[in-house]
Amino acid sequence: MSELFFGQGTGHSIMLLAFVIATGLLLGRIKVKGVSLGSTWILFVGIFMSHFGFRADASLLHFLKEFGLILFVFSIGLQVGPGFFHSFKKGGLTLNLLAICLVLLAVIATYVISLVTGESLPTMVGVMSGAVTNTPGLGAAQQTFLDATAGSFVHEINSAEVASSLASGYAVAYPIGVLGVILVLMLTKIIFKIDVNKEAEKLDSEDTGIDSAVRIAFQVKNPAIFGKTIMEVDKSITNKFVISRVCRPNGNIEMPLSSTVLNEGDKVLVVTSQASVDVITMLFGEAIPMDNALWNKPDTSLNAKRLLITKSSLTGKKLKDLKIRSTYGVSVTRVTRAGVDLVANPNLILQMGDNILVVGPQSAIDKVARLVGNTQSGLSHPNLIPIFFGIALGVFFGSIPFKFPGIPQAIKLGLAGGPLIIAILISYFGPRMKVTTYTTESANMMLREIGISIFLAAVGLGAGENFVSSIVNGGYWWILYGAIITIVPTFLIALIGRLAFKLNFYQICGLISGGCTNPPVLAFAQNAYGTDYTSVSYATVYPLTMFMRVLVAQILILIAVA
Repeated sequence: MSELFFGQGTGHSIMLLAFVIATGLLLGRIKVKGVSLGSTWILFVGIFMSHFGFRADASLLHFLKEFGLILFVFSIGLQVGPGFFHSFKKGGLTLNLLAICLVLLAVIATYVISLVTGESLPTMVGVMSGAVTNTPGLGAAQQTFLDATAGSFVHEINSAEVASSLASGYAVAYPIGVLGVILVLMLTKIIFKIDVNKEAEKLDSEDTGIDSAVRIAFQVKNPAIFGKTIMEVDKSITNKFVISRVCRPNGNIEMPLSSTVLNEGDKVLVVTSQASVDVITMLFGEAIPMDNALWNKPDTSLNAKRLLITKSSLTGKKLKDLKIRSTYGVSVTRVTRAGVDLVANPNLILQMGDNILVVGPQSAIDKVARLVGNTQSGLSHPNLIPIFFGIALGVFFGSIPFKFPGIPQAIKLGLAGGPLIIAILISYFGPRMKVTTYTTESANMMLREIGISIFLAAVGLGAGENFVSSIVNGGYWWILYGAIITIVPTFLIALIGRLAFKLNFYQICGLISGGCTNPPVLAFAQNAYGTDYTSVSYATVYPLTMFMRVLVAQILILIAVA
């Protein structure tokens, strides 16, 4: 039992890790004026336990830290992937420019502090890496120093000392990097008197990149479509729309087919995209008030029902490939994906987990249900193959070195950047390639929370051993330096983003946490402010920021040894 509690074996390491995570999560429930640090407490519990001698095997901790971070960022990538490219086109350039400015401001602050205080630049690079919670930057800086001084007098004299100062500066500044960014987010919320509910509503009302659907009723008054079939009308314009009901002047409600003829005075219930409303209004002639009593009145021959696509074989197929209307006489009026209503366009690519609204006779709807699966149990089974294959591919991609002129050490996206990019690509392009990437929201959340918890515990247990001694031996100044490098650039970017670019608060949260490559702050923002919108901005800036953080760390080391 002594080995279990005070050794460094596998059993001891796992038990210690579990205790740190459980205790940290328990403390994370404590709120002061409605605010909690959430899972960030795991980091501080890990530091505390490590300081008092409870330590895990170093190689195991290194593995757990990297694997936990991979699980976290990969689940984020799967979550934001479907809307990522539209988000990047819509605001990605602005966010990435601000993120680059954030990186450069941190570099300037680091260099100025080194000049003013006389603190060695390599040590300050370690402090900077901790202040922006960038472990790959620390590793790249250490390797660059060894490569740049190999065989030289400097290498022989103080290479071990410099490597130690880099690591100590990182360990001391890391907690400040987490708390400082959280403080900036809280100050931003207070200064601008932000109502998070209103901020979320603004994002809800904006175009999220998915062709969201709206229902509108029209009365046919355009002579150009009198006497034409729905197929002929559909071919006359390129805008997406679906007619889900036709009400004749005598009050009869019909389920339309492609051969249904439209006449003057008919009322039609149309599902179309928000962007197409004006064009569709001109096509039919006049929008009329929605009369739910009219469109939803009981009709034994006409039923509406939502069906779940739970057959993985349907992933990647177009809606028209199912031939639902021609084979079963059932009309698909809407497709709901991740809570967003889409226009049931024939060319819409379906995914497992989609929810389709069908209208038709009950017997025919039952046949369509068997066609698409419509079993809740079909969604509960996790699709692990794309996840682990994606992680393997992401690690490979993140390990590819990119060489640049004048930089002796190759740049890599690392074990976090690579999997994040691959997860985004798989979740976006996977269904088009008939790869099922669907995971339930609860499964994604479980993967994400386990990942960040393991990561924070491993970082805390690894940093705690030298944490206090580093501070006592002069490292207390590193706390101040780290706070300056963390708070000043992030606060300036938050102000510029809000005042000059009118960014949403959740965009600012994602920009700053991604710009600081700071998973704990992302987890805090999502837990404290109750939405996943932050993840989209985080994923938008994270890859470029990771690349820049690693690059500038190496450049500063080269300046130091020049």
